Amino acid sequence: QVQLVESGGGLVQPGGSLELSCAVSGKIITIYDMGWYRQAPGKQRELVATVSGGGNTKYQPSVEGRFTISRDNAKKMVYLQMGNLKPEDTAVYYCYLRVGVITVSDYWGQGTQVTVSS
Repeated sequence: QVQLVESGGGLVQPGGSLELSCAVSGKIITIYDMGWYRQAPGKQRELVATVSGGGNTKYQPSVEGRFTISRDNAKKMVYLQMGNLKPEDTAVYYCYLRVGVITVSDYWGQGTQVTVSS
């Protein structure tokens, strides 16, 4: 079974930085996309950033220029470097994985809390 294990969340002051990591395990034939979503209290889950197998990245406009997503295919890991954090970034961050050959499957991590506060 495919599993995603997240780490790196915590409490940080505005303007600070954090790096989230997600380790993928299990039998995977082809990884299409990897990324991060987040959900703040009272709000819907939203895309933060994704990176394709070819290295193409997409960012939510509010984080573009502050966050950087990257992946290591050999280690089967995806990272989210977050800089210049704002209180609005406070949310539970979820690792995301899309795999498959003919039929695709999506997987999610359990989430890690990021709190930006003074």
